Amino acid sequence: MDIIVCVKHVPDTTEAEVRIRPDKKDIEKEGLPLKINEWDEYAAEEAILIKERLGGTVVAITVGPPEAEATLRRVLAKGADMAIRVWDDSLEGSDGYVIAKVLAKTIEAKGLKYDLILTGAQAADDGFAVVGPMLAELLGIPHATLVKKEEILDGRIRVHRELEGGLEEVVELELPALLTIQTGINEPRYVSVMGIRRAKKKPLEVLSLSDIGMGPDEVGPAGSWLEVEELFLPPAERVAEIIPGSPAEEAAKLLEILKSRGLI
Repeated sequence: MDIIVCVKHVPDTTEAEVRIRPDKKDIEKEGLPLKINEWDEYAAEEAILIKERLGGTVVAITVGPPEAEATLRRVLAKGADMAIRVWDDSLEGSDGYVIAKVLAKTIEAKGLKYDLILTGAQAADDGFAVVGPMLAELLGIPHATLVKKEEILDGRIRVHRELEGGLEEVVELELPALLTIQTGINEPRYVSVMGIRRAKKKPLEVLSLSDIGMGPDEVGPAGSWLEVEELFLPPAERVAEIIPGSPAEEAAKLLEILKSRGLI
């Protein structure tokens, strides 16, 4: 089973104060810690678990600047066989369609064989959730999104999809296919010291746009279908109300507030 897993290096804003860039097109990333996208980590783990069960290879691909190699090295340390990073400064500001096109061109240019392509269900920095389905359409293969369980059959794959309201859909796809992975499908393993050492010896190839047969006019804002006009932080419309007094007094006041608003 040959698998390609697409990953993204994203800023970790969990405990950081987010600031908008002066051009209002993105956030200020200087000083923010960067890490593998959460959904992609589950996708990478699932790829490696399938490889361990059935054999084959796992190739990790990212579209990003040099610092994104930290994410690729992490996936290599977990058990991927090789990694590819694609970047050009003109890719800055690309939307999901452009990223999907770059990934498709990379797979085709390198002649990568695959039975399965895995991506995260969405990215933590933009939340668009479009790269996976667009990549599948560009490659002409079937896809399923928000996958929380999979079973490899003879030439097919059965997947369980998470739907709204706690519902679950079970579908079967012909291989090769693409799946976007939901968090919780597995428990990502820790990166071991031995894994880090082995990762240093595994191939990590860096490609330019010309290497995959693309030009600057096809990427970035010029090649994108979607343009971010303005990014802003939501305004704080209300402030927290502090209820003074003893626990009994606080409870009585809280009960009064809830009743006045028709909540109980």
